[in-house]
Amino acid sequence: MKIHPRRLALGIYLAAALQTAQAALTVNTTRVVFDSDKRSTSVVIANPSPRPYAVQSWVNTATDDTDTPVPLATSPGLFRLDPSKEQMVQINHLPNALPNDRETLFYLNIQEIPEVSPDDVNVLNIALRTRLKLFYRPSQLTDRPADRIGELKWSVRQGPGRVQLVVDNPTPFHYTFGRLEVSAAGATEAIQAMAMAPPFGQQVYDLARIKSLSGLQLTFTTINDYGVATPVMQKALSSSP
Repeated sequence: MKIHPRRLALGIYLAAALQTAQAALTVNTTRVVFDSDKRSTSVVIANPSPRPYAVQSWVNTATDDTDTPVPLATSPGLFRLDPSKEQMVQINHLPNALPNDRETLFYLNIQEIPEVSPDDVNVLNIALRTRLKLFYRPSQLTDRPADRIGELKWSVRQGPGRVQLVVDNPTPFHYTFGRLEVSAAGATEAIQAMAMAPPFGQQVYDLARIKSLSGLQLTFTTINDYGVATPVMQKALSSSP
């Protein structure tokens, strides 16, 4: 099948636009911590751009669907945000049976929809979405994740065809890593796709360059409740079965 040159050029343009598009709206935080003893928490959305937007907000789970029920509701869920204006979005919790011995992870979604103008002839309008981690934290947890970083247990093991870095998390908190590096004999491998370490769970990261299980050093930071990296920590890695 032959593709017309103009259609091919349009396809390339659309792909490039989608990859380089950036959200026009801003949110006053990079993550949300919802303490269960509070009735609600909030974020502030600002529009520093010169054009108005319709904004939709909702909470969902990591599966990113609209079918799984969640005990959190945003208000307002849909609103107009004019240039140079701000809007507070409140997140309210509903009756639920969430675990009280660990955090539960949700996501706050903020979708911006550009207003269509009669002058927008042959203009590509893209509805962009910002997705923030939302940690529902039971009031029974009296400490904070930063207080228990030292409890994380790190090791390396030989996985299928490559060495793997393993972190066991015996705490009730999620840990997001801002920096995660393994060093050996002067070579350092930075791990880019850094999935979180879940509460009372394990996370495994594949290493592409590190081939040995001995003489390895780990350097890492975590991201705290305010979206700031914690102090750099280092530790020697031992091998596990």
